[in-house]
Amino acid sequence: MKKKHTRILLVDDEPDILEILEYNLTAEGYQVDKAVNGIEALEKAASWKPHLVLLDLMMPEMDGIETCEHLRKQSKSPNLAIVFLTARGEDYSQVAGLEAGADDYITKPIKPKVLVSKIKAILRRFKSAEPKNEIVEVGDLAINREEYKIIYKDEAIFLPRKEFELLSLLASKPQKVFEREEILNRVWGNGVVVGGRTIDVHIRKLREKIGDKHFKTVKGVGYKYVV
Repeated sequence: MKKKHTRILLVDDEPDILEILEYNLTAEGYQVDKAVNGIEALEKAASWKPHLVLLDLMMPEMDGIETCEHLRKQSKSPNLAIVFLTARGEDYSQVAGLEAGADDYITKPIKPKVLVSKIKAILRRFKSAEPKNEIVEVGDLAINREEYKIIYKDEAIFLPRKEFELLSLLASKPQKVFEREEILNRVWGNGVVVGGRTIDVHIRKLREKIGDKHFKTVKGVGYKYVV
């Protein structure tokens, strides 16, 4: 995806931050639009269809967590990247963001060059993870990677992108124990720093949607998919 075709929606209630972000991302060749709250963000996302939403966590009216949840329900697109921009570095904030469907988070304050580099890395991860033309069937589960569709017991299930990729990885080799480091590298990308509980959060969400019996924890090692 070329930069000039990549749309980034910035959501923050601080005008100064929006101006700085817009200047630096526009200078890099990205298409940029802005919203000052979650409600405006949802309206713009519905019509403009951004590829990435950079979303402040703490906002009035509708906070970043709620906005993220609505964006996921509204778009139904696994190709939408949602990244939290937050001054809060607490682990629980990061976990809450991932549970809401975010793909990553960036902690404020951050230097513009670092921000741009991070955005480029996230967009590269999405591009490199474009689905292959294949359908994987494992027991009652069918995974259509070309269309990003999950069918479980003849029922369609919508999964955010990272949950989809994690399920696809584990189900690609049932009974194999995937180590945590391998999961992080293959689903989130080499060199990407995410919280230690990131995998656990996504596994818990998959257990809720697919069934607890299919996901086995191998303590101190990782996870495997059980038919």
